Amino acid sequence: MGELVINHLAIRSPDAEKTRDFFMKTLDLVPGPRPNFPFPGYWLYKSDSDHSVYLNAVVHIVGIDPNDKEGLIQYLGDRELPTLHGTGAIDHIAFFATGLEAMLEHLAKLSVPVRERLVPTIGLHQVFLEDPNGIVVELNYPAHERTDLDEKMKQVA
Repeated sequence: MGELVINHLAIRSPDAEKTRDFFMKTLDLVPGPRPNFPFPGYWLYKSDSDHSVYLNAVVHIVGIDPNDKEGLIQYLGDRELPTLHGTGAIDHIAFFATGLEAMLEHLAKLSVPVRERLVPTIGLHQVFLEDPNGIVVELNYPAHERTDLDEKMKQVA
């Protein structure tokens, strides 16, 4: 299979601002650009990194809007508030990866269900799966790997 490098930690928080402030104060992280997801949140970067590059975000804070949770549920799935304490607040672990076609074939052979999403503003194709403990694993591929695969499938059909 292709390359696999850890990318970011995502934390679901009913108080996204307090969580953001904690990481800013304790680890000197700074807020930076974030795609327009259908839920609130922040992406935090090392203060000395290039904040214009989405892929440099270290911590993703997933905000929970109690008045409108539908966008979050549709995108990342539902988690009950009482479970969002301690390590239960860790929403997912993400890896940069290459070799999308091989990975999808591998996961299909293992009968591992996946959800796929495209984040067009940053050229990223995401594959989500769950480990046996219910921890979400996010695999981030260059978007062109998905479009290349789609083109390949059209030619075969």
